[in-house]
Amino acid sequence: MFTKSLKTGFQGLFTGIIEEIGTVIAIKHEGTSLRIEFSAEKVLGDLKVDDSIAVNGVCQTVVNCGVSFFEVICVAETLSKTTLGSLKARDKVNLERAATLATRLGGHLVQGHIDGVATVEKINSVNGSWEFYLKLPTSIIKYVIPRGSITIEGVSLTVAEKDRDRIKIAIIPHTFDHTTFGTLTIGSQVNVEPDSIAKMVESLLAAQTAS
Repeated sequence: MFTKSLKTGFQGLFTGIIEEIGTVIAIKHEGTSLRIEFSAEKVLGDLKVDDSIAVNGVCQTVVNCGVSFFEVICVAETLSKTTLGSLKARDKVNLERAATLATRLGGHLVQGHIDGVATVEKINSVNGSWEFYLKLPTSIIKYVIPRGSITIEGVSLTVAEKDRDRIKIAIIPHTFDHTTFGTLTIGSQVNVEPDSIAKMVESLLAAQTAS
């Protein structure tokens, strides 16, 4: 449902354009969930309790916030499908508030619903930019096409190459410096959300076949 105000964010809709890099302050176990506190600056300008925010591409609900921090609670389902459960104090994270009617769609439509975790297998530095080679789960790779959109750690990117269960993405200096891609190393685990259009097409075709 559309919101009434241009300043009000859509629930769980993002663009994959990172607003800032936040820092994990504290992590507390609450039953099977984790309460995670982050420090930030820019996203706190109009952030409030119950707002959606993408943390490394994972759509979360703000449960508490102040002048220099906000908190989310990651439930067991989220912890089992994303990398948020492996976060530690002082780790850096990509942050993006939910899109609004006034938001420029600089990336592509991102839901913040992670489909799985990929592994960084190789990083090449090429004339001031970087090539990242990622191995994706078989459940995700079928939705990926060369030159198609993909979201890695909340960042809207284009698939440069695809080879079986591996892809290559190119990272320009601005993205490298203003996201957590600059902190990734070989073996790093990253959250992946393929383009939702491919999943929608698959669902429609499956429904037609079943009818």
